[in-house]
Amino acid sequence: MPARRGAVHVATTRRVYKGKTYVTHLLRRSIRKGKTVTHETLGNLSHLPDHLIDIIKRSLKGETFVPAAEAFRTTRSLPHGHVDAILMMIRKLGVEELIASEPSRRRNLVIAMITERLLFPSSKLAHTRHWHSTTLAEELDVADANEDHLYDAMDWLLKRQGAIEKKLARRHLGEGALVLYDVTSSYYEGKTCPLARFGHDRDGKTGCPIIVYGTLTDADGRPVAVQVYPGNTGDPKTVPHQVETLTKRFGLSRVVLVGDRGMLTQTQIDVLKKHPGLGWISALRSGAIRRLLAVGHLIRKDLEVERLAEITSPEFPGERLVACYNPQLADQRRHKRQELLAATQAELEELALSVARPRGPREAAAEIGVRAGKIINHYKMSKHFTLTIHDGSLAWARKGDAIQKEELLDGIYVIRTSEPAERLKAADGVRSYKRLALVEQAFRCLKGIDLLVRPIHHRTADRVRAHILLCLLAYYVEWHLRQVWEPLLFEDEELAVDRNRRDPVAPARASESARLKKKTRETPGGLPVHSFRTLLAHLATRTRNTNVVTGDPKQTKFRQVTDADALQAEALRLIRM
Repeated sequence: MPARRGAVHVATTRRVYKGKTYVTHLLRRSIRKGKTVTHETLGNLSHLPDHLIDIIKRSLKGETFVPAAEAFRTTRSLPHGHVDAILMMIRKLGVEELIASEPSRRRNLVIAMITERLLFPSSKLAHTRHWHSTTLAEELDVADANEDHLYDAMDWLLKRQGAIEKKLARRHLGEGALVLYDVTSSYYEGKTCPLARFGHDRDGKTGCPIIVYGTLTDADGRPVAVQVYPGNTGDPKTVPHQVETLTKRFGLSRVVLVGDRGMLTQTQIDVLKKHPGLGWISALRSGAIRRLLAVGHLIRKDLEVERLAEITSPEFPGERLVACYNPQLADQRRHKRQELLAATQAELEELALSVARPRGPREAAAEIGVRAGKIINHYKMSKHFTLTIHDGSLAWARKGDAIQKEELLDGIYVIRTSEPAERLKAADGVRSYKRLALVEQAFRCLKGIDLLVRPIHHRTADRVRAHILLCLLAYYVEWHLRQVWEPLLFEDEELAVDRNRRDPVAPARASESARLKKKTRETPGGLPVHSFRTLLAHLATRTRNTNVVTGDPKQTKFRQVTDADALQAEALRLIRM
């Protein structure tokens, strides 16, 4: 049988009959006879789906097709979504321009360290390892960086700290602004840094020296500046430096500084009074409140009814005192005191029995005193017990008068301020003082699982300062991420407004929407609610894949980012808003 020759193709015809269009696809072969070309119909393809007809057409034109699974292969897949989100926020905030106006290799390394602090807080050496496990190194072109490059970038960053903080102050602090200030400490691993000293350790890490650092924020808890001090520096001694920062470095002629009662002591308040434009808000210590009660300037029974009252005292001339009474706080302190007293007494009774019935020689009074002292100091109840110790005997008694005097203070606290009533209402003064909780939240993020400022291993003072500054800049980004992601996090979206209008004395309560969110664990749109850390982890499941075309001899590569799911898309949308 002779072979059939001629090109095969698909011929498509359309005809309209009674207003309806009919499409016919015929498989045909072209045959040339002399100067005439005729077409032989081999089959009717009209019954096939359009996409299959298209494949037949393209195949007859010479295209080669392979199964989709064999068209390319994925050679690498890197977590990308969390990197994308953080860098998007960094660029939205202008953090790059905040650090330096001109692009540079060092600026990229600093941005990489800030991002890595949010993604995987660790040592600088670990940064250079971990960012190869994400798209961060590729995004910022720092894949070849080592730890020495990072140390050099840290040294460069520290020289720019003053300029960076001035820019932050211009952004977030204006004349008459409320500025929050608090101090914390972190333990230091090693013996080489001159800043590392033994002092008031807030971490509970015994045996390690510490460093102290103070943070200035705006009224919403947004960080503006940080200063590192030797570990043996007392909180009040840091205040003059902050006054200089606000008045000279930032050039603010009118500002209100809020600090706790342990920091803004009378000595430091006297320093503040030398600056007429510098107002302050703090609180009285328990001894001062006790004196107000003793002389009758503060009457507990009246305060229990009023809950909030403005009083005056010649002991504090030119100041406004706002006394507050919180019955829930009073009950908590009373209950805790009774528990501590009972626990102390139970251990003293056990010790007395062991001393009275010795298995060997009678125990000396000095040895009994050491053991008893450990008990009462452990529960901090030495001020409420009288001990009588002799060789082989121990007796005690509660100090009823001391306990009763302390009970008078339960639930009472007094805010003190230099601000006149026309600029600051009494209730607003209390609300402003309670905003110090926002600085404490910053410290929890710095020291907790979010940023892990500790342990600190850097050997020089400047490297420690640069490390703390990096962590503060990372928290600056985290603060804004938490703000925009409030609908997706276990956060109270109404809290910022409630702080300005809620009862200044009563315990804070979550809004109805926040309680509903925690109960259902879903947003109103049906998305799962996350913590900050788990939301970043979910964003990381959006990957960037590197693929190779299988049939291409040149092994052409291309990259492809996986589609965002509903939660990831919403997180990115909130950043763009």
